[in-house]
Amino acid sequence: MTRNIYLVDDDDAVRASLHSLLSLQSDLVVRSFRSGDRFLEEASTLDAGVVLLDFHMPGANGIEVLTALQQWDPKKFASVILTGEGNVGLAVQAMKAGALDFIEKPYEAGTLLSTVDAAFSRLAQDSASAAHIEQAQAKIGGLSPRERDVLMGLIEGRANKVIAYELDISPRTVEIYRANLMTKLGVRSLPEALRIAFAAGLIPQP
Repeated sequence: MTRNIYLVDDDDAVRASLHSLLSLQSDLVVRSFRSGDRFLEEASTLDAGVVLLDFHMPGANGIEVLTALQQWDPKKFASVILTGEGNVGLAVQAMKAGALDFIEKPYEAGTLLSTVDAAFSRLAQDSASAAHIEQAQAKIGGLSPRERDVLMGLIEGRANKVIAYELDISPRTVEIYRANLMTKLGVRSLPEALRIAFAAGLIPQP
């Protein structure tokens, strides 16, 4: 599986060094950008990947790039900030803005590669989570209005008779709607249906 990594740094020597190191990894596709502005210009057309992002750059700095990515699509990129040694305060600021981690320059090759691997793992988890939510929302979207009403009643812990009374239908009709929604959701038990409803956002998180 090909993994995309984007180097965003105005220092030619740093980009060349990072490119040489990362290119040794056979599964990495490496692209370089001389500024945050250039990266942001192309970000919408790029595949998901890990961003190694310098903090101090002409034009948009690291924080501004992170802020733009968070506003646009926070799950598409896993960003790692590159900072000068001793700039931990800036790194913390960057992580509050959405960076996953930070690496101090000069960096050790092993530390860099481990951080990059961790960023790709996080990106994969986020992608899987997003896909799970999308699938759940699609299943909920396939329910009829009445089936959804019955599901909401079940979510709130109401018995079939109570749901029937509130919807002004018979308990038997509630049972039919319940059976239909379970089939559409592809589940056999109420807990499974509730997990899909939770993933789809029907059940408010505390």
